[in-house]
Amino acid sequence: MTAAEIIKELKARKFRPVYLLHGEEPYYIDELTTYIEQQVLSDAEKGFNQTVLYGKDTDMATVLNAAKRYPMMSDYQVVIVKEAQELKWSDSKAEEFVLAYFEKPLASTILVLAYKYANFDKRKKIYKAIDKNGLIFQSDPVRDYKLVPWIEGLIASKGCKIEPQASALMAEYLGTDLSKISNEVDKLLLNLGKGVTITSDHIQRNIGISKEYNVFELQKALAVRDVVKCNQIIGYFAANPKANPMVMVLANLNSYFTKILKYHYLLNKADAPKELGVSPYFIKDYELAARSYPGGKVFQVISLLREYDLKSKGVDSTGNTGDGDLLKELLFKIIH
Repeated sequence: MTAAEIIKELKARKFRPVYLLHGEEPYYIDELTTYIEQQVLSDAEKGFNQTVLYGKDTDMATVLNAAKRYPMMSDYQVVIVKEAQELKWSDSKAEEFVLAYFEKPLASTILVLAYKYANFDKRKKIYKAIDKNGLIFQSDPVRDYKLVPWIEGLIASKGCKIEPQASALMAEYLGTDLSKISNEVDKLLLNLGKGVTITSDHIQRNIGISKEYNVFELQKALAVRDVVKCNQIIGYFAANPKANPMVMVLANLNSYFTKILKYHYLLNKADAPKELGVSPYFIKDYELAARSYPGGKVFQVISLLREYDLKSKGVDSTGNTGDGDLLKELLFKIIH
């Protein structure tokens, strides 16, 4: 089940006795935990029937003792264990005691185990017992190529739209931290209101990402071998290194030229959006870049990116060359 499907089920008052929420991406784990904490019980019921524990400050015996209590003046009680990855799940002496509860959990208890930043060991008997008698949700990171549609879906769920270039800009600069993206979107919509179409101008004014001097615009300038524009953007990066660290610039350029290489070898160019993992809106940019950079040149560019990545880390570097100078030197070699 997806997070949205679980919330739909919760809204319908269909509860499971145990929820194991685990995975490397904390965003959905936090979303589900917060919903259960805030919405399942009324304010009057929470006083006697809601318990919030933290993994590093408790043990499994305390958790299960709380879970075995019966609700007072309510059909359910909620027990939430945040940071459950810090919890000592069981030792040899207590293993049977712990397993016994998950094999037959109390129907009037909703036990939520928020196990963040890692996947629970699926080989354990506890995992199999929860899978059989409760619900397990695994929250995996969103891949780079899925970020743009994820951002568009998030904004659509809040009653707004976003232009393709603006969503690509957010994806490039905010990365795959979904919580960070969600927070920025909330702040953005707080200023803009509902029903608007978010543009690059909105992104620049409210999030602080330059619509003219960013990796996305650098890629477009490289595609047409615009030396002047490339140098202007690199000059901006050099003057704002914290906002545009070289490691991020090189990673984005490597991803960009790797996609250009893939485009060259596609048998059916109509499959490009799916195969490259980009919006159809941007395919024309890759077509243009592929004409500017033949396959052999792309191989050379990717090799250069690896070389300058090492130089930026002090390997095979001559003197105290700054990141700005390294980038200028790199772009000269890419374009010529």
